[in-house]
Amino acid sequence: MRGLPLGVALLAILCGACRSTPVATWVSLFDGETLGAWEPSPFGGTGDVTVEEGHVLVEYGAPLSGITWRGEFPADGFEVELVATRLSGTDFFCAVTFPVGSEHLTLVLGGWGGAVVGLSCVDGLDASENETTLYRSFPQGRAFRVRVRVSQQRVQCFVDDELLVDLERAGRNFSLRPEVLPSVPLGLATFASAATFRGMRYRLLGD
Repeated sequence: MRGLPLGVALLAILCGACRSTPVATWVSLFDGETLGAWEPSPFGGTGDVTVEEGHVLVEYGAPLSGITWRGEFPADGFEVELVATRLSGTDFFCAVTFPVGSEHLTLVLGGWGGAVVGLSCVDGLDASENETTLYRSFPQGRAFRVRVRVSQQRVQCFVDDELLVDLERAGRNFSLRPEVLPSVPLGLATFASAATFRGMRYRLLGD
């Protein structure tokens, strides 16, 4: 890069590095018209599940309701994203169960009365009582973009691009509460609430 100003040369190097990094392609998990490989989760009290106007509508369960993905899905090194909207209810309107290698976790949004955010379970502790616990408001009718990233080192969770959970994997034990086991390997659930889900997709992480 002889003859180029230092700043321009550095920018060219950085851009070259960006081009050499694999860019993951999003893979859709929902066509907006049918459930496809999604099935109503066998919780034993699942509410009605229908597809309406490009959304999956999950009605009240007794108390759990939701959908489980039965297609192919990676166990590690991925991002999964969706848009969730609370229609009614006072507990979690979106619980995303996902793999972390050979284990699983659930990201809870709006649990324990409507405001708790966190991962269940970390070292045997629920989302309401471990280091990932925090509190957010999730008003009815507002759509929230939810993204979970599972890398070799960390589990990170975003809502509307705000990083809410950033947990190192090393030396931790991850598990699920028994009642959400029907969500394995990938599931979306509600508790005493009705919600819609759309835009479900995933992509593999690059090196």
